[in-house]
Amino acid sequence: MTLETTSKQEPLSKARLRIWLKLLKAANGIEAEIRRNLRDQHGTTLPRFDVMSALARFPDGLKMSDLSNFLKVSNGNVTGIVDKLTEEGLALRVAVPGDKRAQLAQLTPKGLLAFEELAHHHENWINKLLDGWAVEDIDAVSAALDVVLSHHSDKESDHAQ
Repeated sequence: MTLETTSKQEPLSKARLRIWLKLLKAANGIEAEIRRNLRDQHGTTLPRFDVMSALARFPDGLKMSDLSNFLKVSNGNVTGIVDKLTEEGLALRVAVPGDKRAQLAQLTPKGLLAFEELAHHHENWINKLLDGWAVEDIDAVSAALDVVLSHHSDKESDHAQ
């Protein structure tokens, strides 16, 4: 059995561990900056932004359970945020025909406008945080992450069976 090594003659597993830690550190740093900007500049939170983002992607609405599954958070977390958005006139709940227990959450026109403003700022923050990345760098990292994501989704489907 041969041990795969990198050009630095270290085990490939160590290089993969190091890149994972760098990805995690970078992602956590970017997320912290986004959270800070949302709080300081807009008086809002990242979970609230995420809920609005999901609802903006589905203009016909999402069932609350589908929304929590989409965001990979508990129903309770989503319910509290949607309740607050509804109180502020940014979202509404609509009954699902034929299902008395289910409700769809939707952004109101006011909510969509508020989200579009936040999304514009969010895009600008990310653009500034990743300033210095050339198109080639972005393409290479994106392709590498696609491999990781594909491998991960293959493992998820294996576990589901």
